[in-house]
Amino acid sequence: MTDVIARLRPLLDRNGIIEDDALMARYLVERRELYQGRTRAVLRPASTAEVAAIMKIAHETGTPIVPQGGNTGLVGGQIPFEDGAELVLSLERLNAIRALDATNNTMTVEAGVTLATIQQKAEDADRLFPLSLASEGTCQIGGNLSTNAGGTAVLRYGNARGLVLGLEVVLADGRIWHGLKGLRNDNTGYDLKHLFMGAEGTLGIITAAVLKLYPRPRAVATGFVAVPDVEAAVALLRLADDMSGGLVSTFELMPRFGLDLCLRHTPGTTDPLTSSSPWYVLVELTSGDSGNLDGTLQSLLERAINLALVSDGAIARSGRQRTDFWRLREDMSDAQRPEGGSIKHDVSVPVSSVAAFIAEASAAVGKRLPGIRPVPFGHIGDGNIHFNLTQPIGMDKAAYLALWDEMSRIVHDIVRRYDGSISAEHGVGRMKRDEIAATKDPVEMELMRTLKRALDPKNILNPGKLVLPGKEALPG
Repeated sequence: MTDVIARLRPLLDRNGIIEDDALMARYLVERRELYQGRTRAVLRPASTAEVAAIMKIAHETGTPIVPQGGNTGLVGGQIPFEDGAELVLSLERLNAIRALDATNNTMTVEAGVTLATIQQKAEDADRLFPLSLASEGTCQIGGNLSTNAGGTAVLRYGNARGLVLGLEVVLADGRIWHGLKGLRNDNTGYDLKHLFMGAEGTLGIITAAVLKLYPRPRAVATGFVAVPDVEAAVALLRLADDMSGGLVSTFELMPRFGLDLCLRHTPGTTDPLTSSSPWYVLVELTSGDSGNLDGTLQSLLERAINLALVSDGAIARSGRQRTDFWRLREDMSDAQRPEGGSIKHDVSVPVSSVAAFIAEASAAVGKRLPGIRPVPFGHIGDGNIHFNLTQPIGMDKAAYLALWDEMSRIVHDIVRRYDGSISAEHGVGRMKRDEIAATKDPVEMELMRTLKRALDPKNILNPGKLVLPGKEALPG
């Protein structure tokens, strides 16, 4: 490893390599501290050419590389293993907006640009980039694409892979695929970009992308709505779609317990409604027309109240009030921390099965551990539920977190019975690698291994994450 680092130093400027333990620390631990790795150096290339040069040497020497974006991932995919045999390659210095074509509705960006910066640059050009996540201020687009991130706008615009027209990718041997095309219609063979999105850096390193932009909404209507149960929330979603003509851009489910945690632990938050309800929905309509969306939302709520789908609701009358509504949803995860240990699941089921899944999974974990406090919330519009489990009051945190694998088996077994997925938007990484290998269709897994062996024959790109290549892989 010392010889490899010596070969890499001349390729990078003085900011391009970190070897000091204290400075490397922030690259080596996952935000929930479930994974903490070691490395001899963090590489910080400033161009695609430098990434390619690094990978050429890594390939020649069999040196494993862990690509990393904003380090906001939650399944350990961006963290090196504990043996220190890998080098971390941070994309944070590849942070240029290369082009913005408002006529073609595209923006070409490098992998290290934060999601919030992309959103702002699109807005400056009177356009919208709709991907939106709670971590958008720090997460980077390369990581978003590598994990096929979802977020709050999937219902209307799709997930990350649906927002990309072209990619630039550095392969395991240092070659560069120049695929930065802004075409919406290119039927000339395999759509290679989809190999690398959702691959978590195991097949190649995304260094730049051509992103789709959309017309910026001229009208927004946001409501915070009380519903009696999850079945009513699903029925309200379909009613909202029908009455708005498909203008629903956000439909987020929240339990009363989650709302209470926000009110208890997030300073400045207030309950938008005067009466309590078991469940709530944050619903947002957007339109390119500056018409009366508030009126549409008001009519929807009146109809829903008459159908007993809604017991109460409030419509944001200002930008500040809209922000307050959104804060309750966006802070729901962080508000669980002061309550002790939280075992988290990022799952998806068909929208029609959301209510049954939440009821069955909540009962099952409660039977295993009386007093456990489920916090099921999230993107009900696309069936993605963050099924988080807060520890029982008074239980030792370490003892509770030791039950993580057992609780996951309970929840994931139920997910599979509903033909769902055990990872909706967080990816697989290290946390779920073995589970998908044991439960996915064998042919599907072998196809994934075949791709890994073909594109990374020495198994140096994020090894041990997402998929193991199998015994046919060459030694590193």
